Amino acid sequence: MSADATPAAPVRSVSARHFVRLKLRVMGNNFRGQGWRIALFIGGALLGLWFAASGFFLFAAPGLTGNGEYAVLVAAAGGGLLVLGWLLLPLVFFGVDETLDPARFALLPLPRRTLVTGLFVAALISVPVLAVLIASSGLVLTAWSLGGWSAGLVSVVGVLAGLLLCVAASRAVTSAFATMLRSRRVRDLAAVLLAVTAALLGPLQIFGLAALREADWDRLAGVATVIGWTPLGAPWTAGIDVAQGRVWAAPVKLLITVAALGALLAWWSRSLESAMVGAASAGKAPVRRGVAGGAVAQLFPRVAGWARRDQFGALVAREARYWWRDARRRANLITIAVVGIFVPVMINVTGGDFAAMGEEGFTTAANDSSPVLVTISMLFVGVLAAVTLANQFGFDGSAYAANVVAGVSGRVELRARMTAFSLYVLPMLAVVGVVLSVLIGHPGWIGLTIGSLVATYGAGLAVNSLVSVLGAYSLPETSNPFAMNSGAGLTKGLLTLLAMLASAVAAVPMVVAAALFGDAWLWLALPVGAAYGLGAALLGAYLAGDVLDRRQPELLATVTPRR
Repeated sequence: MSADATPAAPVRSVSARHFVRLKLRVMGNNFRGQGWRIALFIGGALLGLWFAASGFFLFAAPGLTGNGEYAVLVAAAGGGLLVLGWLLLPLVFFGVDETLDPARFALLPLPRRTLVTGLFVAALISVPVLAVLIASSGLVLTAWSLGGWSAGLVSVVGVLAGLLLCVAASRAVTSAFATMLRSRRVRDLAAVLLAVTAALLGPLQIFGLAALREADWDRLAGVATVIGWTPLGAPWTAGIDVAQGRVWAAPVKLLITVAALGALLAWWSRSLESAMVGAASAGKAPVRRGVAGGAVAQLFPRVAGWARRDQFGALVAREARYWWRDARRRANLITIAVVGIFVPVMINVTGGDFAAMGEEGFTTAANDSSPVLVTISMLFVGVLAAVTLANQFGFDGSAYAANVVAGVSGRVELRARMTAFSLYVLPMLAVVGVVLSVLIGHPGWIGLTIGSLVATYGAGLAVNSLVSVLGAYSLPETSNPFAMNSGAGLTKGLLTLLAMLASAVAAVPMVVAAALFGDAWLWLALPVGAAYGLGAALLGAYLAGDVLDRRQPELLATVTPRR
C-alpha cells in the first residue's frame, strides 16, 4: 500500500459467525490444560440440564394434563420470572459471560451495528441459554396440545423471541450499570436504582406468595393476563392465546416483544460504546492542600487514616481505597447493603408467613419473631457479607504481583484485606441490626442482632480467606463490574455456594446458643458474638496465611487474565 493511500474503510466483511468462531476458540484456549475448569463446566452443564428438564415439565404441565385453564398463568408467570432472573441474577450473583470483552474491539474499524450483532449472537452460545431454551420448549408442547400445529408454531416463534429478550435484557442492564458505576458521581444513583428494584420485588413476592397460600387462582390468572401484555410475558403467552382462540392477540404480543428487544439492543449499543471509549468520568480530582503528614498521608483515605504507616497499614489503605473506587468491588458493596437489609426484614417482619397480612398488617407476625428466627436471618446476612471475599485476589489480577515481589506475609496480607473490607461492611451490619430490632418491635434485641451478625461475619471471613487462596479465578480486564470469563460464572456460583454453606456451618453455634440460653442470650449475644467473630477471623487468617505463603506464585498465575 502506498504512503498516500486513503485510510481503510470500515470492515464490512465481518459477520456474526466470526464472533461465534472467536468465542469458541477463546473458550477452548481457556479450557486447555485446566482440568478443573473442564470439570466445573461439565458439572454446570449437567446442573443446567437438570433445571431445564424441571422447567420443561412445569411449562408443559397444562398440555400434558389436557387442562388449559391455567396455561396463561403458567406461561406468563414462568416466562416473566425467566426475564427477571436474567435481569437481576447477573447483577447480584453470577455476572455475565464476557469471553469476548467489548473493550478489545475498541480500536478495530467495526461499525457499531456489526459489533452489537456479533456480541449478541456470541452471547447466545452458552449453557444458560440452552437451559432456558429447553425449559421454555414446554410451552410449545402445551400450545400444540391445546391448539394444534398453528398454536405450536406461534409458540416456537414466541419462545425464541423470549429467549432473545432475556439475553438482550441481561446485556443491556449489566452494560448500563457498568458505565454508571464507573462514575463516582452517579454511584449513589446506581445504589438507589438497585434498592428500588429490590424494594419493588419484595412486595410483589409477598403478595404473590400470599395469593398462592390462599389458592385464589382466579386473582392470579387475572394478574397473569396483565403480565401477558407486557414484555415480561408477551412472547411466552402468544402461542397460548392462539390455542385459546385469541388469534388476534398473538401478532400484537410478538410486536410488543420485538419493540422491547429493539429498545434493549439500542440501549446496550449506547452504553457499550461509552464503556469502550471510557466516556464515563469521575470528574476532576479534588486538590488537597495542607494535608498533615505529607505525601504518604495523602495515600491513606479518611476511613483508614488511623492505620499505622507500615506494611500492614499500607495494605489496609490500598484495599480501602480500592473498595470505594473500583466499580467491580463497589457493586458488591451495593449488593450487601440492599440484600442485607431486605432479606431479614422480609423474614422477621412477616414471621415467615407471607399470608399473614390481615387488618393488623405485619404486626402480629412481627411479634411472633423469636431469638432463634432472628439469629437464623442474621446468619444469612453475615454469610452474604463475607462471601464477597471468596475471590478477593481475582479483583487484583496481575497487580497482585507487586505483593508477591514485595514478599508480603500471607497472614499480614489476609488480616489487612479483612480489616479494609470490614471498614465498610461492619457499619452496614450495625445498621441492619438496629433497623431490624426496631421494625420487629424489640429494641432490646439490638445486642442479639448485632452479635449474631458479627459472629457469622467473622466465621465467613475465615472460611472465605481459605477459599480465596485455594479457589481463586481470573476476572476479565474490562470496565464492566459484572463481567465473567467463560465458565467463571459457574465457578463463582459454585464457590459462593460452597463458601456460604461452610460459613453457615461455622456459625451454627450462635443459633444453638440462642435456643439454649433463652433470655440470658439477649445480653450475652453481643460480647460472645464479637469475640467469636474476631477469633474466627484471626484463626482463619492464621491458617489461610500459611497456605498463601506456599501458593503465592500459583495464585498469581491463576488470577492473571489470559489474553
